[in-house]
Amino acid sequence: MPRIDELARRYLESWNERDPARRRVLVEELWTEDAGYCDPIVAAEGREAIEAVVATAQRQFPGLVYRPAGNVDGHHGVARLTWELAPVGGPPVVIGLAVMVCERSRLRRVYGFLDPVPVHISSPGAGS
Repeated sequence: MPRIDELARRYLESWNERDPARRRVLVEELWTEDAGYCDPIVAAEGREAIEAVVATAQRQFPGLVYRPAGNVDGHHGVARLTWELAPVGGPPVVIGLAVMVCERSRLRRVYGFLDPVPVHISSPGAGS
């Protein structure tokens, strides 16, 4: 398994990248070809769909950034990352947990959990 702290850093970096071309490169480098992502709001299969989810999240949360909330831990190719979505230097709006399934130094699957689940947010795949 790759260094889990580095994998988590790159994961959050991709969610924070505002430039679409750079974000696409980050997603291509970070995720396996057959990658999948799901959380309570959306499910995405493949790098293109994952990148679209990230782009939509950025449009929905302008001015907010994803940051780690505590240490990353893992074993046997699975890592756990707690993160926050917040204004820079401000309190979190959303706290989440990402369970990252790794394959050859890349993400193959990520299962996301949110607390609290933002009820006013539509699915990134809907109308975006």
